[in-house]
Formats: sequence, structure tokens, C-alpha cells
Amino acid sequence: MKNQKIKIVKFGFLKNLSLKIYTLFIILIAINGCYAQQGNSDSQPNIIFILTDDLGYGDLGVLYQNELALDLSSGIPRQFTPHLDKMSKEGALMPEHYSAAPVCAPSRASLLLGRSQGHANVRDNQFDKELDSNITIASALKEAGYATAAIGKWGLQGRSDDKPNWPAHPLNRGFDYYLGYIRHGDGHEHYPKEGLYRGSKEVYENRENITPDLDKCYTTDLWTAATKRWIVNHKNSADKDKPFFVYLAYDTPHAVLELPTQAYPDGGGLNGGLQWTGKPGSMINTASGTIDSWIHPDYNNATYDDDGNATTSQKEWPNVYKRYATDVRRIDSAVGDLLQLLKDLNIDENTMVVFTSDNGPSVESYLKDQPIEPTFFKSYGPFDGIKRDCWEGGLRMPTLTRWPGTIKKDITVKTPSISYDWLPTFVEIAGLPAPALSDGVSLMPSLTQQGDQQPSAIYVEYFQNGKTPGFEEFSKNHRGRERKQMQMLRMGDLVGVRYNIQSHKDDFEIYNVKDDPQQTNNLSSTPNMEAFQQQLKDRTLQMRMPNRTAVRPYDKEYVPAVNGDNLKKGLHWKAYEENFPWVPQITSLTPAATGNSDIPSPEIDTEVDYKNLYFEGYLKVPENDTYTFYLTSDNEGLLRIHDAVVIDAGNEYFAKTQKSGTIKLEGGLHPFRLYTKHGNRNKKINLEWSKGTSTPETIPASAFYSSKT
Repeated sequence: MKNQKIKIVKFGFLKNLSLKIYTLFIILIAINGCYAQQGNSDSQPNIIFILTDDLGYGDLGVLYQNELALDLSSGIPRQFTPHLDKMSKEGALMPEHYSAAPVCAPSRASLLLGRSQGHANVRDNQFDKELDSNITIASALKEAGYATAAIGKWGLQGRSDDKPNWPAHPLNRGFDYYLGYIRHGDGHEHYPKEGLYRGSKEVYENRENITPDLDKCYTTDLWTAATKRWIVNHKNSADKDKPFFVYLAYDTPHAVLELPTQAYPDGGGLNGGLQWTGKPGSMINTASGTIDSWIHPDYNNATYDDDGNATTSQKEWPNVYKRYATDVRRIDSAVGDLLQLLKDLNIDENTMVVFTSDNGPSVESYLKDQPIEPTFFKSYGPFDGIKRDCWEGGLRMPTLTRWPGTIKKDITVKTPSISYDWLPTFVEIAGLPAPALSDGVSLMPSLTQQGDQQPSAIYVEYFQNGKTPGFEEFSKNHRGRERKQMQMLRMGDLVGVRYNIQSHKDDFEIYNVKDDPQQTNNLSSTPNMEAFQQQLKDRTLQMRMPNRTAVRPYDKEYVPAVNGDNLKKGLHWKAYEENFPWVPQITSLTPAATGNSDIPSPEIDTEVDYKNLYFEGYLKVPENDTYTFYLTSDNEGLLRIHDAVVIDAGNEYFAKTQKSGTIKLEGGLHPFRLYTKHGNRNKKINLEWSKGTSTPETIPASAFYSSKT
């Protein structure tokens, strides 16, 4: 037993057991010499996360296209997405779901890290920047016992000439297997070997460049066939009882708009649809025929009313829109193929599938003399804004979730959510609490329609030098708007937006996006919005940390203090016996003991051999200044002041090494949460601070307050 590794997870069914019964349960595991895996493979679902590139909210039939016209003869251009529409009927439609950023690199970074753009290390237009070496969806699920695979577009590998050993290669960020485009720019070509419009690109399987074998491989087909092959191989492997997580990131329908070689193969699933042949030169079963040639028959001869006059002849769709609609339809067919595979493998009811996009639709076309505008299909849906906009059209995503037997059929999730909520969601269904580092919340209460849904912290910041397009379909107050520094924050039905921010004093435009999805009626000047305006300004400082690679006009502002009523000296603490792979959020856990303490200290009044200790309360700051906080602990820890992560002493933290973080605070009370993780009973916590350039000192007891209740 000396070398037996025991990991403990608190499952939902154990929450209601008494501490004695729970302890007996753990003892029995130890006596039998069992290895308690992080999670429970008997109840953990498989997870497939499908991410598209530049697909708009309005491109899905079920979200908007079906509203445009009853049939093509109406004269209104219309796309069809029958498999995605069916998926929505078999699960949940999420029309209130947002991307964390309106462009791909920061959007994908926030998704994978479970962190907002106020905390993620990849921001703005930092393509190919190294994804933070921290917890990711993949590494978290791997800790929970999952087999993990990433297939398709990556673009977060870090700039390095040492290929294929990029520092943030997917294999270095929690994935067991990878096949796809590593570099951002490679994802702008949909035939990697031939490179018809952007030159040849490189596809890697793990760390091997396999491009020479990929003749005539259209990437939507390639990634789909590779995903099917990986799932089938996994289910036939020695690890077949492990649940799996697949991150399938398509690079379509982005910009280059190349066409497939042929019709989608008949059938789908295990024996039909796309298949991986593994033969160099014909690696997949559509690697034949003529590349960039096949247009879906629904669109090949499609016409539309180009002048709004029913008495004149309709006009044939321009080629670029036939291409776009075909590319979207190809993704739709691929999703249907994958869902059929789950049924064929008899894992349909134990697999959660999420479908979404990285940002709004684009005006980019790499085809010579063939510009594209998302107005043709109204790809932005009922909103204004496109890719790189912080209006709803740039951030509201076409999102569906399906998990038969767990998520009811044909439901609509009306609570707002955002892409960094998926990490806590997936971790919860894997049987672990979310990391305290994540800015997201689990969406399972909304998806299962059971329990109380914690509100999502929906926050976006982004910089881009362009302008919102001047489309006539957009409201006049949005056309041609300078973007530059932008922010978006949603609270309830109200959204605050700032464009071309010059100073933190700049007011937010305020819109009720439930009643006014196009954001035409700015409510900011109404008298009852004065308090909310200030709340928006305060919250945007309280839920982010400055980043020197993405400087903002409000970085040097003091984070505003809060009013504190009915307070007492000291802090509340909660102790937890369970051992987790990271510092956990405590919202889903039941403490083994609770109490009060003068300061954050391991010397608490409990006999419990706790593995996690949590303190909450208020920190009284003497005056406006720049404060640096220092944490020393025997293990990992995390400090949030308001919702800003000031110290992350996480997976790269070594015991007895001091970790620090700096934040500008207004004099007064600031809510704070300190999470600490511990090993043996020799616990250690020391929280210090310094003001300006002063010497660090232990924070005195006189600075700590908590609520009397």
C-alpha cells in the first residue's frame, strides 16, 4: 500500500451521505488496494465539441434561415441545414450563447482555457501565440480519465522555428492525439496539398507532417473522416472503456470558400459517409474527382429576387454564394454523419455533442473578383455586426447541444451563456468540480432544466482598427463605426457596449437585446440607467486583469471599492477533505467544516485533515494605490479580488515559492476569495501585501471583514 496512489472525487451521489459513511467508503477503497480514478467511466459521457470557422448565427436553418422563406422560389436566398436542424430537435437550441471574442485566436483560447478575455493570455489579434501552459478542457478531462483528441484547426501553438516541437502543440496542452493544421494561416486553405488559392499548407498527425499523402483532401471531409476513424479506433482499443473527448475544429466556411470534389458519400456512420482509407494519395474516400468543383444541387441553379421587383426575372446566385452555402451544407452533412456513427457504435445516449462557431460571419473572400457580404443570406441573423464586431452579430453564436436521455428533446435554453462556460460544464459531467481559475459556470442546470443556473459572467474586450460595415440592413447608429478598443458586458437582458474607447469615463451604449436584438434603441440616456451605467463601468474593472501585450485605455484605473453593510472583523472559511487535481471552485461541494478566522491561516478550529481550504470576505484597502499581493503556501492557491484573478499559484506552482500579483485598488472594501490546496497536515498559508514600492508585510487582521450572516 505504500506506493498505492489514491485519488478521491466527490460524486453527486455522495453529497448526501454523512461524513462517517463517506469516510468509510474511502477506507474500503484503500483496504482493497483499489485505484480510484478521477471520475467514473460508467457514468461519464463521451464529449464531442464541434467548432466552425466564421459561421454566423443566421446561417442555421433552425435559427434564422427557415424564417427567411418557405422555399427557394420566394426569391429570398436561403440555405438549408437539415442535419443541424434535426440535431436541435433532438436536444437543446441555445440562441443566447456568445463567443468570448469576435475573432478566432482569442475566441479559441478563451474556450480552451475556460477563461474570459479579461484573463486569457491570447487576446486581440494574437494569432499563433502560445496558449497558456495551464488547465485546458483537454487536460482537465484527461485528469478525469478521458482519452482526448484534437482534430482540425489549432493556431495557438506559439511562434517557433522548432517545428514540429511548438511549445503549445496540442499534445502539450492535454490532448493524446492531434491531426490538423497547427498554424493559424494554414487554416486559410481548404486543400492543404494543392493550395489552390493560398498556397500549399501543412497537416500534422501528432508531430509528423502528412501533407504529401493528402492529394485532393478537402479539409471538412478530411477532419470528419479523421474524427470518425479516431472514435472507431478508440472503441476498438484496450482503452475502449475510457470516455473520450474530441475537439473537432473545422476551418470552413472561412474566406477561401473552396468546394468539395464530389457529393457527400451516401449513408453515414460506421459503414457509410466519409471514410478514412489510409492510402497515400487517396487518404479519404472523397480524394478523387476534380478538386474545387462540386456545388450542392440545391444551390447550383438557385435564383433570387435581386431588385425587389416581383415583375422582373430573378437572377442566378453569384458563384461566391453558391460556394458559401455548399461549404456550410458540407458541415451539416458531416454532423449528420458523426451522429449516425454514435448510433452505430451504440454510444449515442452516452455522448454529449456541442455545435457552435468561433465568431460571427465575415466579409473575407480570397476568390479573385468575387467579394462576399453576409447580407446575402443574412448570416448575422436578426442582429447587426459581423466578425470583429462586439455587436451581437459578431458575438452571438449558432449553438446546439445534444445528449439523448439527459438533455430533453426540442428545448430552448433561454439563459445567456458564453463559450468559457463549457470547461466547467464538461468537468462537472466528468465528475469533478470546476477549477477555481475558470471564469465560467456549469450550464448543466439550463441544459437539463434541473436545479438553479448560476448566471454566466458574459464579458468581451477586443481591439481592431477596422469599422463595422455600412450595410443598409444595419441600423444607422452602427454603420461605419470605428472599432478600435471595444468592450461588451451583458447583465440580464441588458448589454453594455463601448466602441473606440478613449477613456474609462466613456459611457456605454445600453441595449435590451431581448426586446431589441438589432440594438437600435440606445437606453443609456434614460434617467433610470444612470446607476446601471456606473455598474457597467465598475464591473469591467472588477472582472479582469491588465495584460501588457494588449494594452487598454482603462488599465491604469483603480478598481472601485464596494459598500459594506452589516460586517464584522475576520473571515469565513470552509474546509474540504477531498483531493482534486487543481484548486477547485467550491460552489458544487459540501464543506466538511466551516468557521471564522481573523486572517487567512491554516490554524483553523477543525480536526478535519482538509485538502482544500477556502476563505472569503472583504479586504479593507487604506487608500488608492497599486497593491502587490504575495501568496506562499505548501501547495497550490488562487486569489480573486472581486472577480479578477490576482494570483494563480496553479499547476506550475512549487511549494514554498512565493507567487505574486499586482492590482490597482481604490481605497475601501474589496470582496476577495482565497482558495488554497494542501497535502499533508503540515499546512502553510501566508498572504502578504505591499503598497507601491514598499516592503511586503503580512496583511493585518484589521484589514479583514466578513458578513455577519
